[in-house]
Amino acid sequence: MAIGNKRGSKRSSSSTSSYTSTITTIIFIALCVIGVWMLTNNSIAPPQTTTTAATTDTIITNTNTDTKLSTNTDKKDQTTTTSTTVFEDNPGYLPNDAIQSDDPKQNDNAAEAAAAVGGSGGGGGDNKNEEAKVVGLQGQGNDKESVEGQIQISEESTLTQNQQQETDHDQNQQQQQQQQVDSQNQEQQQQLEEEEKVQVADHDQSQQQQQQQKQQQEEEEKVQVAENTNKASESEKITNEELMIKQQQQEDQISDQDNKKQSMQQNDDDDQKQLQEQQEEKQNPQNPDETNTNSEEQTVQTATETIETQQQSSSSSSETESSPDEETRQKTITKKTKRKRTKEHKPTTTTTTGPEEPVLATTGTKPGIPKESTESKKTWSTQAKQSASEKERREDESKGKESIYGYTWHLCNESSGPDFIPCLDNEKALKKLHSTRHYEHRERHCPEEGPTCLVPLPEGYKKPIKWPHSRDKIWYRNVPHKTLADVKGHQNWVKVTGEFLTFPGGGTQFIHGALHYIDVIQEAIPDIAWGKNTRVVLDVGCGVASFGGYLFERDVLTMSFAPKDEHEAQVQFALERGIPAISAVMGTQRLPFPSKVFDLLHCARCRVPWHIEGGMLLLELNRVLRPGGYFVWSATPVYQKLEEDVEIWKAMSALTVSMCWELVTTRMDKINSVGFAVYRKPITNECYEKRKENNPPLCKTDDDPNAAWYEYVPLQACLHRLAVNSDERGTSWPEQWPLRLQTPPYWTRVVSNTYMSGLGISWSDVRSVMDMRAVYGGFAAALKDIQVWVMNVVNIDSPDTLPMIYERGLFGIYHDWCESFSTYPRTYDLLHADHLFSKLKKKCKLAPVMAEVDRIVRPGGKLIVRDESSAIGEVENLLKSLRWEVHLTFSKDQEGILSAQKGDWRPDTFQASS
Repeated sequence: MAIGNKRGSKRSSSSTSSYTSTITTIIFIALCVIGVWMLTNNSIAPPQTTTTAATTDTIITNTNTDTKLSTNTDKKDQTTTTSTTVFEDNPGYLPNDAIQSDDPKQNDNAAEAAAAVGGSGGGGGDNKNEEAKVVGLQGQGNDKESVEGQIQISEESTLTQNQQQETDHDQNQQQQQQQQVDSQNQEQQQQLEEEEKVQVADHDQSQQQQQQQKQQQEEEEKVQVAENTNKASESEKITNEELMIKQQQQEDQISDQDNKKQSMQQNDDDDQKQLQEQQEEKQNPQNPDETNTNSEEQTVQTATETIETQQQSSSSSSETESSPDEETRQKTITKKTKRKRTKEHKPTTTTTTGPEEPVLATTGTKPGIPKESTESKKTWSTQAKQSASEKERREDESKGKESIYGYTWHLCNESSGPDFIPCLDNEKALKKLHSTRHYEHRERHCPEEGPTCLVPLPEGYKKPIKWPHSRDKIWYRNVPHKTLADVKGHQNWVKVTGEFLTFPGGGTQFIHGALHYIDVIQEAIPDIAWGKNTRVVLDVGCGVASFGGYLFERDVLTMSFAPKDEHEAQVQFALERGIPAISAVMGTQRLPFPSKVFDLLHCARCRVPWHIEGGMLLLELNRVLRPGGYFVWSATPVYQKLEEDVEIWKAMSALTVSMCWELVTTRMDKINSVGFAVYRKPITNECYEKRKENNPPLCKTDDDPNAAWYEYVPLQACLHRLAVNSDERGTSWPEQWPLRLQTPPYWTRVVSNTYMSGLGISWSDVRSVMDMRAVYGGFAAALKDIQVWVMNVVNIDSPDTLPMIYERGLFGIYHDWCESFSTYPRTYDLLHADHLFSKLKKKCKLAPVMAEVDRIVRPGGKLIVRDESSAIGEVENLLKSLRWEVHLTFSKDQEGILSAQKGDWRPDTFQASS
């Protein structure tokens, strides 16, 4: 064989090659022993500890090697999947502090063993090549050995191959372990990166929180600095005011001393002048009409100084809003200075103009806060004086004013309910009545002190429907009463339709609609001329006020009234619909209106016995009807022939003739199958003087027909004489509407510049308005171009200007705001009070008045107050205690304006029943 020949040739070589072969064999055996030792040593070491130590050593010491291993591992993972579990009880990845031993030497040995394994694992291919070379050298050296040597070498090579296979198997396991280590390293790196991201995010959040805390601290420091500056400024103001007072006192003392000296010198001079004048008169007599020019010059100089001081004080006053305490201090200073000045100078009437009005920041318009008009300050005859000579109204009026801070409100007792009217639901007063034959129990009986409780809301109350849709339907929950719908539904008064109360526009005398009925009346009497000659109407026993509601389409203003009787909530229905109405009755008291003010009176089955007791009730209508005005009576006695109806018609005819009323016409409404009669009041006293019988008699000359307040004047069966002089009211018919209005420019400017845009009021939500202290009705006249109606209230102790309001084509009522108003709760959208509360608090407490304001106004309704700054402050505090939202307060020159809105808040507790 070729191989044998070659070996035989090599055996014949020199002894040097044989020696070399022996050394090679020894080296190979040594290498094998070392390899076996390394394998046995590796198998003893715990694989879990070795793997973790190797991993830790790789991460810490050799970054480049870690990167290469992770790359190789990624490539291997694409083809093969390895298990992360080395042994069955291997818990997986553990941190270094969990696997390290307490002995540092063991930890070092473990690290060295891991490094050795890592080195062998990384260079496995090189070891195989070296072993192949050694085998080749061994084959070359065996040519010179004997056959026994060859057999021994073959056996050893066989053993070495087996060992090499075991070594390769172990290396494969080590590679798998290394792959597991690499995958664990990659997962650990990902976890570290995620933890770093979370730490960065947490760090950013902490920085943001620190920045916010710093900003809050800076803002709080700014607020504290501002408060400190305010306190410092207030203290400076107080000290300045005290210094001013002291300086003023010193100046007053000096001026008093100077005045005394001047008066003494003046007296001496006067004595000397008198002696000289007497001597001159004896010598040369003078004209007695001559005046003392020196005294006139002194008076002029005094007036000039007074004007200058007032201008200086007005210019030095602050134009910004001040606190109530500062205002009171300023008032005391001004009062003291005024008293001192009046001692120095005689009082002189002057007119000064203050600084220019500031512009509102929200609208760019001037607030236009005026002083009280001079017309309202005239010396007029008041309603209280007209109704009675003098009467004390409150025993506690002279007591000190009530503290309004921290006022606690309660609901009215449970028996009152959400429809409570204090002056009509006074159970104590009603129990004391001796008779109810003349409807005394339907008249006003107010408590001695106004209630300070709040009326609850009906369950499920909603924001009222806007006009004109409210004329036809309202929310049932706002006025939850069905009795009238059950009784009068067939006459088209009111019906229940789902969640609404609907109003078809009918009535007892106009089932098929009020508008047709209105047109039939004008056809019968063309001179009525709705909206021109006839502007202001009184509807007696109005029901749900559909007659007045549809007269709006003819530009007619109707005052509707009916009692709070078995026709449940009829007036409340009218007011919820947006139609003017009050709760009143034809009983024993005069109606709260002046004489000769209504253009037309209307009664459609109003159930008033006009003909009884000398016609007393019809004579009351005669008092309020304008001379030449009409009375439309729509009732069964006009067109039915039943015995009772015939008797009533005869009695009515005799009464109207004795009153000098002219029966103009009777007419049938064929569609509604009813009839009506139209009477007309005379315009002169001629008929009264020609009567054969003085029945009903003429009223006494000292009986004031305008006296109408219920506390003083009962009804009387008499006729009031008509005006004779052409300059007296009632001698001629007013101009046609709207010429009779003659809107004054003052209120037009205030309403357009301030009220319409400067107070945050949505006028589209406003329908029912009340002017709580009207003078000539200028506020109502300024609102004539929008779809609202205004109830003008003239206080009984104010100038009696209510007749002038009616002359202008507006309407109103007398009232005393120390008592409750004759209306249901939640019936007005806006109240306007011009210099009311400053005058009112002198005669009664403001807390009951504000409770009444809260009762009248609907949730979401508004209040506008123009008054003295002190009164504005008290009203504002009371409104805030009632949880009203105050939109605007502004003060200037001791005059202020306030705008507020009512919310839905009601107390949780009830007032204790007395």
